[in-house]
Formats: sequence, structure tokens, C-alpha cells
Amino acid sequence: MAKFLNTSATNYFLEELIKDAKDRLILISPFLKLNDRMKELLADKNRLKIDVRIVYGKSELQPEEINWLKELHYIRTSFCKNLHAKCYLNEELCIITSLNLYEFSQINNNEMGVLLRRSDDAELYKDAYEEAQRIIRISDEVRISLERVSNDEEIKSKPKEPSGKITSSKLAQKLGMKTSELLEKLTESGDLEDREGKHYLTVKGKERGGEFHMGAKFGAYFLWPESFNLLP
Repeated sequence: MAKFLNTSATNYFLEELIKDAKDRLILISPFLKLNDRMKELLADKNRLKIDVRIVYGKSELQPEEINWLKELHYIRTSFCKNLHAKCYLNEELCIITSLNLYEFSQINNNEMGVLLRRSDDAELYKDAYEEAQRIIRISDEVRISLERVSNDEEIKSKPKEPSGKITSSKLAQKLGMKTSELLEKLTESGDLEDREGKHYLTVKGKERGGEFHMGAKFGAYFLWPESFNLLP
């Protein structure tokens, strides 16, 4: 059963939600500004190689915070225009609240929230998780240096492109669409498979020339033949 949270309870359960994340952590907040406690919690998740997605609408990070966050390779940030939702999820808990991420650990504000447990409210949790995934899909992933990148392409250490192969972002540009739109089309055509927000190359995708690569600095990306055509 959903649980009502006041200000102190929201802060408490949000910290527990972050600490207890074993597989994934999604933080959706209009303002991106991190206090010391939040940085400590995120650094620990990065050490444990937990997949962390932060979606924000406005960044108020200082230069030293930007440099700090750039070193956390398991934390990905996405910009979402007109974002007003505040929602925090791990694989078992979800908090929907008035609390912005930068206000975490501040108890002088008057906040309210609702805690959902996947074990108790499976349908509600599923609805919240799917909406969080939709927000991630319509967001543009950015390195926290504010340089816009694709979901699967490295920035400073760009993936090597064998002759005749191009990255997903370049293929998207060639086809006149966003990378997120291309990934969605590739999922619909069966070349990729979406498992809880992560894309995997299918047998069909491999047969059509797709390749999966893991970069040393920024993780996974795909390569496709330059002549690759989307199936109708």
C-alpha cells in the first residue's frame, strides 16, 4: 500500500532508496544541484557500478562539481525540456514527491510525497517506472560538461569506425532523425531489443551488419553499415 511522506520522511526514504539500489537508480528532478550528502551517495553507487540515470531540466552545478561528476562513468545525465516531475526509483521503491533533488537533506522546507513499493503496489510501480522510462526516452543524454551526445556514443574517446561502419548517431543524422528515434525504430524492426531501458543487439541486428562495442571510457555503443536501411 502506498505510504504518505512528510518532509523528514521524504528525505529519509529517498536516502534509503538510493543506498538500497542494487541494479538501477533513476533520479528525475527539474533542478540538478548536488549537496555533499548526495555526492557521497552517488559516488558510492558509481564504485558499485550501479546504473544511474539522472534526468534534469536545469543545471546549477559549479565547475568543480561538473569535473567531479564527469569522473563517475556509471552515472548518465539527460536533459529534458519543460521537466517538472520529481520522481525517484530503484528496482523496488518509487518516490513521487514535491522534493527537488537539490533540496534533499533540507528539512526547513515543507514537502510531501508518496512512497510506492513494488512488492505491495506492483501496478502503480509499473506505471511510474514506465513513465520514468518515457521521460528518459524523450530526453537528450548529455555529458555533464553540457556537450550533447547520443545514448551510445563516446565524446572524448570516440569509437573507432571500421571502413563502411558508422555509429548510431551518425546513422541517425544520415536518416534525418534523432538518435533516440533511431534506437526506437531499430527496436521496432527487431534489430535491437529493449530490456528495462537498455538496448541489446539481436541476432537479426547482427545478421544485418550491426556490431556491439564496449568503449573503455564511456561504455557501450553500436556500429552499423553506412548503407544500413530501416525495415518498413
